[in-house]
Amino acid sequence: MLWIKAFHVIFMVTWFAGLFYLPRLFVYHADAHDPIGHERLLVMERKLYAIMTVGGIITVLLGIWLVVGWHWPLVETWLQIKLLLVAALIVYHIVCGHLVQQFRRGENRHSGVFYRWFNEFPALILVVVTLLAVLRPA
Repeated sequence: MLWIKAFHVIFMVTWFAGLFYLPRLFVYHADAHDPIGHERLLVMERKLYAIMTVGGIITVLLGIWLVVGWHWPLVETWLQIKLLLVAALIVYHIVCGHLVQQFRRGENRHSGVFYRWFNEFPALILVVVTLLAVLRPA
């Protein structure tokens, strides 16, 4: 089970790298006004979203394996809160995918300032999830 936990953390880092960087690309994209920059950012966003999706899926699958193997039945409050936060990250990830598509269609409606704030959400979740996983408060 420790191997599963190790790979869960490795793929979680991959997923979070994308969750941190993709909204940063949105900041640059919202402020880009040249066609070459726009096209370059479209490619970067598409490829990053694909990579982070793989990381997210493997993270979730390994997380389910860990929950079933170590924490079933699910009675620990810290883990219930952690899983709710992971669900919020999954929703955030899906929203990022919709934003990638909006940029691709030329339908972005947000400013770089919006994306700077939008970019903070996964960092806040990461802090809380890490504290819950390490400290395991009762």
